[in-house]
Amino acid sequence: MKVVVDEERRQSLRPALLRRPRQVRSTPYTQHDLEVLGFRLRYIDVPARDRTRSGVPLLLIHGHTSRIEEYDALIPHLSEYHRVLVCDLPGCGYSDKPHGHPYTLRLYEDVLLGFLDALRVQQAHVAGGSLGGNLVLRLGYRCPARFQRLIAWSPAGAWVPTQWLGRVLRMVGNSMLFWPMVWGQSRYWYPKNWPGRHRALAETFAYYREVSCKGFHRMYWDVVAEQLEQSHFTYAHEIHQPTLLAWGDQDHGLNMGQGVQRLKELIPNSRLEVFAGARHCLANEIPEDLAQIANGFLSEGDTGDLVASAS
Repeated sequence: MKVVVDEERRQSLRPALLRRPRQVRSTPYTQHDLEVLGFRLRYIDVPARDRTRSGVPLLLIHGHTSRIEEYDALIPHLSEYHRVLVCDLPGCGYSDKPHGHPYTLRLYEDVLLGFLDALRVQQAHVAGGSLGGNLVLRLGYRCPARFQRLIAWSPAGAWVPTQWLGRVLRMVGNSMLFWPMVWGQSRYWYPKNWPGRHRALAETFAYYREVSCKGFHRMYWDVVAEQLEQSHFTYAHEIHQPTLLAWGDQDHGLNMGQGVQRLKELIPNSRLEVFAGARHCLANEIPEDLAQIANGFLSEGDTGDLVASAS
């Protein structure tokens, strides 16, 4: 007797095929799917609420292993005057997670450029934290005419590269080590006294359990290793767009404070905003404060009007 398994049941049995959150919180924004470079991406496209004053679209890029929902608290503030676009990167969230495909920063750049092409967005501002901040700076350097203003908080790559550690992680990384590794990492994401810490960690690990598969684990090790192996310091002086860097002064992992200060010195037209008492995940910890600074920065006029206010 042939058993017919419908698409919904098939996806629930195979995490790599999940298209939408099942047992964890889902974004309140309408979710879409789009194929880019052979990957099916889940994305949201939030229009500006004030169409009469709508500015350049804003591309938001999530952090390592994260998903669209990372920015749910930030989007209501940023979408007042900007169309906001967010997608789950390949290997992350509820986009495709092939196991046989290497995950690289260059691949992510290509996918994000293809994503904008598919939506016919020729120019955009771009913002993100951690891995997202890393990609913000890489895209700004790669396509200066396409990305007008850059916002990067706690950007990965704000350090001296450590190739040996990247090589070690590539050799030892596997599905069994994923869980102790992310458990250790998660201790540094939020301040211990932040009221939402327990809820945020519980939600993150519930999401990890839902999407856990070989492709997700490969993405984790590939991307964390490559980020450790590369640095923005070699080309930051060639990023000429207005750039807002942000850092929570409790975020000291891999010398992040020293790293963002050095980026501020290297990027010619940049400023640094420091948030007292915050740690790594600014979009979760202080979305209103981050959005206020970001909106003010995006609303500024000519690059000559950018006033450095580094802390």
